Parts: sequence; structure tokens; C-alpha cells
Amino acid sequence: MESRVVLMKQDKVLDAARRLMAQKLAIAGIEHHEVLQAMATVPRHAFIDPGLSAQAYEDSSLPIGMEQTISKPSVIAKMIQALMQSQKKMGRVLEIGTGCGYQAAVLSLLAKDVYSIERIRSLHDSARAKLRPFRIANLRLIYADGIRGLPQEAPFDGIILAAAGLGIPDPLLDQLAIGGKLIAPVAKSDSVQQLLLIERLSSQRYQRTTLDEVFFVPLQSGTM
Repeated sequence: MESRVVLMKQDKVLDAARRLMAQKLAIAGIEHHEVLQAMATVPRHAFIDPGLSAQAYEDSSLPIGMEQTISKPSVIAKMIQALMQSQKKMGRVLEIGTGCGYQAAVLSLLAKDVYSIERIRSLHDSARAKLRPFRIANLRLIYADGIRGLPQEAPFDGIILAAAGLGIPDPLLDQLAIGGKLIAPVAKSDSVQQLLLIERLSSQRYQRTTLDEVFFVPLQSGTM
């Protein structure tokens, strides 16, 4: 009984911390109501090592194993807000880099269907286990090489990359619907990465907008 009370208290503390995180995101410039609501809803602490729970709602990236990280809440919110712009809900979204599954869970509240690809088997399996209790019907996890995208499910209204390459892989640009948007970190040098927003205007025309400087793990090909 005593341990149950302690767990309930911990849950209340984490719930309060999550709501405070969303408030701080709003103060920092995240204005999209649905994005803020999703960030205030998904329990970030459920996707990281229990030993890091106290840091779950700080605006910091955290290790998730295999030399990968879960991105800062502010970066996730900024990227999704840029992807959505004025929409209240997106259509079909492709995520490259499932990681621990947290961003996929957030996206599932903001899109009709979410497809998330992870190239590292252990992370894919771990994310699947973490997401299972949430029973998210509109989320599909795929173990594959994300650089190739998911042509059998294309086109996508939104594509989001959680790793930085030297450019945007052509298959992902091809799988973006006309009118769709892609957001990704792109490495300009060994020490500089920029967030790039791409909108597909027609079959051959894309509009590119450079946003903030960011820092992500490298985008790599193949599976492991």
C-alpha cells in the first residue's frame, strides 16, 4: 500500500512537470494550440530510462542507448509546429528515426496516420515495447533504412527527420505529396547544422526555408 502511495505521488509530480514544460514552450514561442496540447499530454518520462525521470521535462536531450538521443522538447515542438503551420491536424506523416518512440507518440495526436521508421533493431524493439501500453491505433512502426522512405505508403503530407544528413535524400523528396512539407536538420559542416523546411509546390518545384541552428545525431543508411 505504501509503495502504491509513493507511485501515485510520483505520477502527480511528473504530470505537473509535464504541464509546466508545455507552459514554458508557450512562453518560448510555441503558439500552435494542438502542438502544445500534445506536448502536455504525452508522458516523456515513459520513453526514457527510469533513472532519468527527474530530467524528463527539462528542455534537454537525453541518451536512449546506441549513441542516440531523445531531442529537446523545444526542438520537437518547433519542428512539428513548422510542419503543421496553420493546420489543426495533418494527414499522413512519415517520421525518419523512431528512436525511443516519444516523437511518434506526439505526432499520433496531430496526424491522421503516422509511419515511423527506425534503422537500429534494438531501438525499434524498445520503442515498440514502450508504445504498446498506449494502444495507438494510427501509428505504425517499421524497421528499415529510413533514407529510402516508405514508397509503398507514399505520398505523405508531412515528413520529419530526427537525424542530420548532408542533404535531403531524393527518395524522401519524391515521396512528399504536392503541398506537403518536410522538415529536417541538415549538416552544413562538422559543427553546424541548420533546420530546413521544404514545401513541395509541384512535381518538380520545392520551396526551401532555413530555420534555426540545431544539433542532431548523423543520418545514416542501412540497418543494424
